[in-house]
Amino acid sequence: MNLIKKTPLSGLGYGFITEEFIPKGKDEYHLRNIQNRSGINYRNLTAFEIEVLVKNGNTTDNWNNILVSDAFNPDLVKSCKFYGLVRIGKLEPYFLEYNDLKVAVGLYNSTIISCDFGDNVAMDHINYLSHYIIGNEVIMVQIDEMKTTANAKFGNGILKDGESESSRIWLEICNENGGRKVIPFNGMLPGDAWLWSKYRDDKVLLDKFIEFTETEYKTEPGYYGKVGDRTVIKNTNIINDVWVGSDAYIKGANKLKNLTIKSSPKGKTQIGEGCELVNGIVDFGCRIFYGVKAVRFVIASNSQLKYGARLINSYLGSNTTISCCEVLNSLIFAAHEQHHNNSFLCAALVLGQSNIPAGATIGSNHNSRGADGEIIAGRGFWPGLCVSLKHNSKFANFTILAKGDYNYELNIPIPFSLISVDEEHNSLIIMPAYWFMYNMYALQRNTFKYIERDNRYEKIQKVEYDYLAPDTVNEMFFSITLFEKLVGKSYIEKSISQKKLSDREYANIGRKLLSDRNEVINGLEIKVEGIENAKRPVKIIKIQKAYDLFKSMIKFYGITHLLSYTSQNNFSLQELIEDLSVKKLERDNWINVGGQLIPELTVLKLKRKIYSGRINSWDDIHGFYTEEGEKYDQQKVMHAISSLQELEGISLRDISKERFINWIKESKSTKKWMVDSIESSRKKDYTNPFRRMMYDTQEELDQVIGKFEDNLFIKSQKKELKAFNKLMKDLEKDLFSL
Repeated sequence: MNLIKKTPLSGLGYGFITEEFIPKGKDEYHLRNIQNRSGINYRNLTAFEIEVLVKNGNTTDNWNNILVSDAFNPDLVKSCKFYGLVRIGKLEPYFLEYNDLKVAVGLYNSTIISCDFGDNVAMDHINYLSHYIIGNEVIMVQIDEMKTTANAKFGNGILKDGESESSRIWLEICNENGGRKVIPFNGMLPGDAWLWSKYRDDKVLLDKFIEFTETEYKTEPGYYGKVGDRTVIKNTNIINDVWVGSDAYIKGANKLKNLTIKSSPKGKTQIGEGCELVNGIVDFGCRIFYGVKAVRFVIASNSQLKYGARLINSYLGSNTTISCCEVLNSLIFAAHEQHHNNSFLCAALVLGQSNIPAGATIGSNHNSRGADGEIIAGRGFWPGLCVSLKHNSKFANFTILAKGDYNYELNIPIPFSLISVDEEHNSLIIMPAYWFMYNMYALQRNTFKYIERDNRYEKIQKVEYDYLAPDTVNEMFFSITLFEKLVGKSYIEKSISQKKLSDREYANIGRKLLSDRNEVINGLEIKVEGIENAKRPVKIIKIQKAYDLFKSMIKFYGITHLLSYTSQNNFSLQELIEDLSVKKLERDNWINVGGQLIPELTVLKLKRKIYSGRINSWDDIHGFYTEEGEKYDQQKVMHAISSLQELEGISLRDISKERFINWIKESKSTKKWMVDSIESSRKKDYTNPFRRMMYDTQEELDQVIGKFEDNLFIKSQKKELKAFNKLMKDLEKDLFSL
């Protein structure tokens, strides 16, 4: 039986906060008065105004509880029912217009309970509006129910005074069993979510994070919902316990409950038809429309959910688009793309710059005796059409998977690889450096694309979008060492002696063969263990080419940063050597913390500062991100120089003029190769007969996909190459002029 309470009508609009939670000397409006920052001076109605209001069909339990500004016009309030304390700002005989929606200023055909209104609001057919503070020039039309409860938390996972722990909202990210759950809060960054979900064995740290969150927000009940200036809400069914910023646009939503919707003139948020959002936080500049369902979520700045997307128990990073798909229990960093109705992503940590295509199933459903495990995918993760992956799996940065069912757990440590299944020979195939070999156009273009599309409202975390960075370079170093060991082992095992050697001995042999580009490698079958949880072989192909490319790209990374560092400081060669002689040149390990690359030792220092109380709030942690972001470019330069020193096997304090000149030549040669590869990989779309067959004439092709010679990105890369060569020429001249 439904519990229906019967209370005298005179009580409607009063008692929002129960007596036990009202501080001594305060009334139930003390928090409301703090929240209302309009600056409007309200007064009681005059007898004439009351007469006009009554004539216009308005009613109230007490006209003394209707307060208005001096510029109030009673002619613009018609057919409304007022209960409790209602305060109304200036009303003038205008109409407000937005996207061809034209609504007269005033309050019409509405039931209003204990609300404040700013100046020149336009309200019509609000069937039930309770405990809201409405800003200036807000348009609200055709809303069935819009109310705030005393314990409203607006999407934050806090507890109000008197609530039990069972009432708390958690986000169960990265894992279905809740073992990595975090408390959502307004302003949560992906780095926050990652730190909280990662270090689960550190109880002191986890308790600190809970403390930071709970002290961030007031726990007393009685805060009103808010709608910011110039926000437009129309044709929406239910809006309960929602805080909305300024300049937002909400149209045709089914249900919005327990939300913070951040919006501003520079970061307008839109929520459209058929959407149902519950228990979440939407950051600035987001667009959510056409049947989206989201429950227990955080959506970071400048992201889109559309066309029936489902987002549950997940954190979605900035500059991301998800349409038609289902995402559960996931933590996703910036610049993620996921489209098409049959894509599914479950219990995953995706480190950004990723793309999930049609038919992809990332995370099988209950493949063990418990809840599903986890998937960790590095930056640039790109599974192919209809790829099916199994928990637990882990992928290095810029891994691409060919179409297929991957029925076993995978641990892919080699970056820039193409993974495929050889069904005929029942083996898993890894082609390292695939991106460098065959798709430089996409690799280079994506870097620029992500930077151009990074329209975050606040760029607190410095997100790395370049494919050559400390994380990918460290993975390439690991791969080079692995290749040397595998080649050496394969060579010895194929020899007559079948002698067993140590890993170091295998590596020494493999290094010699690979460095000499010995043709014997072409006859070796390179197998690797520990990659797939299966008995079938895992093979690495084109290992010589991958080895050379990884070394070439690391060298380019190191040389270009060294030359840039030299140029920026106007060093002569001797001055450069003197400067490097006092530097600590070690290639440190780095961690992707929400898209921001931070040295691992620095993250450990952060944890120690949290333990000691030197960092005691989320604002302090965000300040840490900012400080580290300011250091990053210089730290990256030192990492690059250290990488060059390690790769070359020399001390940069001893570099000669001849070696430096050779490095300049090599960097120019590599840069030209990169631009040529970009051009040739894109040209395939114009020369491949199976692509050209769609067009009867060259003119039709040009009209549909554009002329090849007009490609703006290729033009920009060629222009950049010329500028790079000039910079190298000038640098060589300046460096050795003394």
